[in-house]
Amino acid sequence: MLFPDNFSTFNIQTSGAKIHGVHAGKGRPLLLLHGYPQTHAIWHQVAPLLAQHFHVICPDLRGYGDSEIPLSTPDHYPYSKRAMAQDMAEVMEQLGHDKFFVAGHDRGARVTHRLALDYPDKILKACVMDIAPTRYMFNSTDQNFATGYYHWFFLIQPDGLPERMIGADPTYYLMEKLKRWAAPGMIFNPKALEQYIRCFSRPESIHASCEDYRAAATIDLHHDSDDENDKMQAPLLVLWGKKGFVHRTYNVIDIWSTYASSVEGKVLECGHFLPEELPKDVANELLAFFRRV
Repeated sequence: MLFPDNFSTFNIQTSGAKIHGVHAGKGRPLLLLHGYPQTHAIWHQVAPLLAQHFHVICPDLRGYGDSEIPLSTPDHYPYSKRAMAQDMAEVMEQLGHDKFFVAGHDRGARVTHRLALDYPDKILKACVMDIAPTRYMFNSTDQNFATGYYHWFFLIQPDGLPERMIGADPTYYLMEKLKRWAAPGMIFNPKALEQYIRCFSRPESIHASCEDYRAAATIDLHHDSDDENDKMQAPLLVLWGKKGFVHRTYNVIDIWSTYASSVEGKVLECGHFLPEELPKDVANELLAFFRRV
């Protein structure tokens, strides 16, 4: 097993999807959200350290891992960050938590951003890892961004094009993504890789992940525009990798300071996959931030 024996599995039915995950620990609740093309397994080294101090909840986002894969719609709303955030708010409520901390990586960080905007009374503090805000990234698109984040424009193509191309060899595609985004020499836990490959290789999972990105390029931008003048009120911690695209491209703290009222952050000596490349560092940063009154 990836997680220690004290972690229990849950399957919680929300109003939109059945959400699978694991949880453990006692204390104040801390929700950990994974990104693309992974599952909650990304937290397998971080969560046990945090569970000594918090009730740690690690779900699979809808469409990912072993969570339900809802049918999509022409406007892609079922894979909007708003729909994903609602799942997470309902999961936490069913676990008995009206207010909680949240940390998200990659796509999970975008869900974290939406959670903080849609449920400001629930989010005590938040952390986003290795992203800039979606709207900012699209609005500042140039050749450098389109080259480094080509998948944003590939995955949104219609008529099943990316699904067919990825589906021809999903293991190759996933492993290539992990290799390109991680720091050179990074070795992923083989058991985590098995889970990523198993879950991502299903045609319906590939389609759901494409719908996630299609939503980001359409309905998510409408939601973000509607909230253009609203800042995240919860204190925000931003972490990112020094060897990754975000660090090379953006002034991360300055950008997030226009989207959140209280921002602090730190660059770590790794690539994109902070929780797996530097799990102890990530755990220490989260502990210091979330335990501070």
